[in-house]
Order: sequence, then structure tokens, then C-alpha cells
Amino acid sequence: MSSPNDAAATAGAPRPFPIDPADLIAGLGRGLAVIESFDDEHDRMTIAEVAARTAIPRTAARRHLLSLCHFGYAATDGKRFWLQPRVLRLGQSYLDAARLPRLVRPFIQQLSTNTGETVNVSVLDGHEVVYVVRSNSPRMVSIGFHAGARVPAHVVSPGTVLLAALDDDALARWIAEHDFAGFTAATLTSAAAFRDQVNAARASDYVVLQGQLDSGLTGVAVALKDRRGETRAAIGMTLQTVAWSVESIVAKLLPALQSTAQTLRPVI
Repeated sequence: MSSPNDAAATAGAPRPFPIDPADLIAGLGRGLAVIESFDDEHDRMTIAEVAARTAIPRTAARRHLLSLCHFGYAATDGKRFWLQPRVLRLGQSYLDAARLPRLVRPFIQQLSTNTGETVNVSVLDGHEVVYVVRSNSPRMVSIGFHAGARVPAHVVSPGTVLLAALDDDALARWIAEHDFAGFTAATLTSAAAFRDQVNAARASDYVVLQGQLDSGLTGVAVALKDRRGETRAAIGMTLQTVAWSVESIVAKLLPALQSTAQTLRPVI
């Protein structure tokens, strides 16, 4: 579960506007923390479990959970609580309102048409990559992540590209706090090896990863930078390893990704 400090590790994120603590509504922050405490391993929880995962007193956790039920964001059987589909409106509001997805969509659609592959744009949210927009696939069966998908940053190519934008101190903190879980035999679970991978991406300005999340998939990504040279997002593709070797990706797809990123630079 992400912590409030994770925002500081988001590559390309604008510096937070200074806010007087007296102007904050603590209850809103706690309510959002309650929502974020649910995941695939904690899809139904008791009040005590939510309180433990959020460090919120049980009485307050109970009130937040009951309020979420009242407003349609959660449901309960009287003992356990779970989220309702209405919660998806919160994330969809970002996807509908954010400027970046709207700007890049026609460009990645053209790139997808030209290459025959699905194209994604993603951002770093703490220790996860969040895919914010995806091209319509030119194929009957497409590969890649749908908008809103979240994946541990160390196992997908956009994660390495986005982390390459951090300075050394911020990267060291991120690595120290990250859970390098293994998904395949090829997954980098060594912090030192991952740091080397990020440094290599800094030098080459792109990354190709094979079999980190799924043994049959290869990912390629480059940074989307604005006119000041700051990384705002990553643009990439997820490909079938049997169809694309690393050499063919670098020769045929990487130049197209880099060209699109360069075209977008003045407008994002």
C-alpha cells in the first residue's frame, strides 16, 4: 500500500503546492486511506483489519467504512466490508480530466497504426506504474495494459525509464523502500542489479525488458519529456517475445517510439 511520501518519488510530478496543515481535512485523507487499504489479498476485511492496515482507530475506521457504504462506495454483510464498482469513478475522473492522456492519444494511435502494435503511456505512482492511456489495437487480439492498470515498477519497462529521471538520492530512497518481488525466473529481485538497470536506461534513454512480469512478454519504453527536458511519462509497447527479438525491437520499434516522444515534447 502506498504511503503519502510516495508522491515525492513520482517522476515528472509537479512540485506540491504548499498547504497550511490547518486547511486540511484529516477525515478525507483517512477515508481515502481506507479505500486504498483494499487490494487483491485484502478484498474483504473486518473493521479491525482495516484499522490495522491504515493505523486508524477502530471507531474511526468503522465510521469511515459505514460512510462508504452509505454513499455507495462499499458494502457489508455486517461483519466484513468490500468495495463497490462506484469506487472506479474516482480513477475514471482522473483519466477523463487529466490533460496528458487527451494530448497523447492521437499520437499513440497513429504510432499503433504504423507499427501494428498496441502502445501505452504510463506514469509512476509511488512504487507502481499506472497505465493512463492505451491505443486501440490494430489486431484482433492485443497485448498490453488497459488504462488504469497498476503494476510493480521494477517488472515493466516504463518503471525503469521513469525511475531513471530521479536524482541519485531519490532513487536510492525508492530502491531502499521497494519490495522487489519475483514474478518469473528472470525478474530482477536484487536492488543492486535494478540500480544498474536504471543507470543503463539513463545512458541509453530507453529500456527493453524480457520476461520480468510474464515469461512470454517483452517490453520497450522511452521517456516522454516536456520542453524543459523533464520526464512527464513513459511511452512503450508490450510484445510477444516469440515474435520480437531484442534486436528487432531496437531496429524497428524503438526509432518509432523515439520519434513520437520527440514530436510530443513541445506539447506536453
